Amino acid sequence: MTSHAGLLLTHFSTVVGLPSLSGAFLMAFPALFSIVNPLGAALIFAQVTAGHDRRTCMALARQVAFYSAMLMLASIWIGGLVLSFFGITIDALRIAGGLVVAVRAWSLLQAPETEEARKQAQASQGSNAQASSNMMGQAFFPLTMPFTVGPGTIAVAIALGSEGPPGGHHIIFYGVLSLAAMLVAAIVWAAYTYADQLLCLLGKTGTRIVSRLAALILLSIGVQILITGIQGVILSSARAVLLMAG
Repeated sequence: MTSHAGLLLTHFSTVVGLPSLSGAFLMAFPALFSIVNPLGAALIFAQVTAGHDRRTCMALARQVAFYSAMLMLASIWIGGLVLSFFGITIDALRIAGGLVVAVRAWSLLQAPETEEARKQAQASQGSNAQASSNMMGQAFFPLTMPFTVGPGTIAVAIALGSEGPPGGHHIIFYGVLSLAAMLVAAIVWAAYTYADQLLCLLGKTGTRIVSRLAALILLSIGVQILITGIQGVILSSARAVLLMAG
């Protein structure tokens, strides 16, 4: 291993909660997968697209997955820059994002049926007014935003992107996060494409079990992001005090 590569890995190892590139992926993928919850969303997608031909449903699933990937990638790559423009610090983002994720995860953990009803209402918005030929017009709104990738997912993606290592070595790190986001989008495509089969395989009870397990993982991730933000605020305050004392 060259000295440059060793220095790069050292930078990655300094990121709180992300000890390595594999650690970054293992942090990002479960977080995005849990909050998107493609398995649970696929069952609602099957209900919303019921009565439409198979080719339209497959094209719609592909389009939703593409839009979902673009939203997550944009949040990872430029979300932090947008927040910096408005003077929002990374630690503030981590605290806010951690709270948002934890609250959403807690509500899903307590009552997945309520979350299912909310998502079904979002997905069905305007569907009665649109004919089958215009089904593709719903691909971005509401089926991608906010049904598949909502504010919670965007907050998680931005928070994950804010965990980038110092020293300007961000490209590979963001590449790993992008890989996790694209894998989640691929799962969305597969789950939505075979939503009818998934509905028969899991059923509502099985889906709610998966949703609760995903919510528990998501709650833990939200708490971890929140702790990281609080640690950052404490460290920054301590440095400021030491500088004033010195």
